Amino acid sequence: MSYRFLKGHGTENDFVILPDPDGTVHGDLPAERVRALCDRRAGIGGDGVLRAVRDEDGRWFMDYRNSDGSVSEMCGNGVRVFARYLHEHEGADLPIEVATRAGIKTVTRAGDGLFTVDMGSPEVLGDTKVTVDGATHEARHVSMGNPHAVTFVDDLAEAGTLLEEPGYDPAVYPAGVNVEFVRRVGEHHVEMRVHERGSGETRSCGTGACAVMVAAALADDAPRGTTYTVDVPGGTLRIEWTEGDRVLMTGPAVIVAEGRSDL
Repeated sequence: MSYRFLKGHGTENDFVILPDPDGTVHGDLPAERVRALCDRRAGIGGDGVLRAVRDEDGRWFMDYRNSDGSVSEMCGNGVRVFARYLHEHEGADLPIEVATRAGIKTVTRAGDGLFTVDMGSPEVLGDTKVTVDGATHEARHVSMGNPHAVTFVDDLAEAGTLLEEPGYDPAVYPAGVNVEFVRRVGEHHVEMRVHERGSGETRSCGTGACAVMVAAALADDAPRGTTYTVDVPGGTLRIEWTEGDRVLMTGPAVIVAEGRSDL
């Protein structure tokens, strides 16, 4: 079976996009197909797959899968890429409401190639710990619809190679966790590395950058409405936690290729 695909990225967090409006092309999207598509040597390559399918209400639903084939609630970089695909290839008007497993996300255009996503209200769920290369770090548990553990370090090298999943308390994170290591660069400016659940270290994580911003703003006692710059290996995101308790993330979305595959 041959089917259409596109390839895109947001701050180099890259995805295979699968158009499947009526859900007949990919069905339940088998995990082995996701793994084949995301394989960087034998496949197209990506941190995950974005299947574009309409839900029972006719709204576009972002069916996001990690590169190992597991299901994820949300992907902040992915939803920007998804919105750009819908606008340019499916005729969707912006702003657009995208259905995800973490609720409806509204995406607006913010400039040339830039998009802003209303990521919703964060949940700050207390303190926890993560372990990497035998070292244990204090962390803040933040949910952006999916789970994050945010830890501040003096040097991002303390994150190690991130080839192995960091250790965490499975009672706190029964479905796994995304772990962000953060270094302060300046006032309202941080940089981060991330190990994404189901994908390993990636060049960027949108929900992770939002969780990092929330944790940093709380630590800094920054007033609501303050915008933080969050540098990731693949670029830069700008994030605001509004007076109305919404997290707004602005960053690029790029479609780089399209074609057909039988993977």
